Amino acid sequence: MNQDADQPLAGHRILVTGASRGLGQAVARGCARAGATVLAAARNVRALEALADELVAAGCPEPLLVPINLQTAGVDDYALVAEHIETRLGGLDGLVLAAAMLGDLTPLSHYDTVTWARVFQVNLHASLLLAQACRPLLRQSGHGRVVFTLADEAYEAKANWGAYAVSKFALRGLFELWAQESRDDTRLRVNAVVPPPLRTKLRMDAFPAIDAMSLPEPDCVVEAYLALLGDAAPHGTLVRVPAPAGS
Repeated sequence: MNQDADQPLAGHRILVTGASRGLGQAVARGCARAGATVLAAARNVRALEALADELVAAGCPEPLLVPINLQTAGVDDYALVAEHIETRLGGLDGLVLAAAMLGDLTPLSHYDTVTWARVFQVNLHASLLLAQACRPLLRQSGHGRVVFTLADEAYEAKANWGAYAVSKFALRGLFELWAQESRDDTRLRVNAVVPPPLRTKLRMDAFPAIDAMSLPEPDCVVEAYLALLGDAAPHGTLVRVPAPAGS
C-alpha cells in the first residue's frame, strides 16, 4: 500500500458504522482525508449521500455507501455486507465500530424491554455480527484492524443510564475477549478508543440542558482512530482520549 505522511491510510479500505453523523461521520471523514476508501455505513441514506458528495468535492477517494439499519439487521444482512465489500473493493483493511444508541435514561426497574433490546442490538450485537462477517476479509488483507468505541459508562456504573451503560459494559467485555483471542493472529489487530464527552446528538439527548458549545467536536478524537488503523499500533491497545483543554 502506498503511503506518505499526509495520507497514512492511502490504499486502505475502512468500514465505519454510524457514519451519517457525530463521531462515526467524523471518523469516516478523517479516514478519507488520510487517503482511505471509506465504506460509510448507516441507515440515513441522504446523510450518507451528503457525506459522499463532500468527500468527493474535497478530492478524497469516492466512498462506498452501505445503507443498513443496525436495529433490525440480522446475520444474513451482515453476510451480504461482507459479500458486497469483497465484490466491489476486493477486501477490507479496517473496521471502526462507532454506531451507538442511547435509549432511555431511567431506572432499570422501569426500563422498557423493547427499547432495551434495540439498544443492545445496536450497541453490542451489531458489533459482534459485523466483526464476525468481516473477519475473513480483514485477515486476508494482511492489515486487518478492528477498532471498538467504548465509553466511560463501561468503566463506572452510573445510575439511570440503563441499557446504554449495560451494553457498553458488555461491549468492553467483547473487545477484551476478542483482543485476547486474537493476540497470536499476526493478520488482525483489535483495539479500542474511549472518547471524552463530545458534541453529538447522543450526548445532547442525554443532557438536553447542557451548553453544546462546552463540549468538544468529535473531530478531536479522530487522530486516535487513525493511529489504531495504521501500521504502528500494537494489538490490544486501549486509547482513552482526554477532553481538550478548555472544553
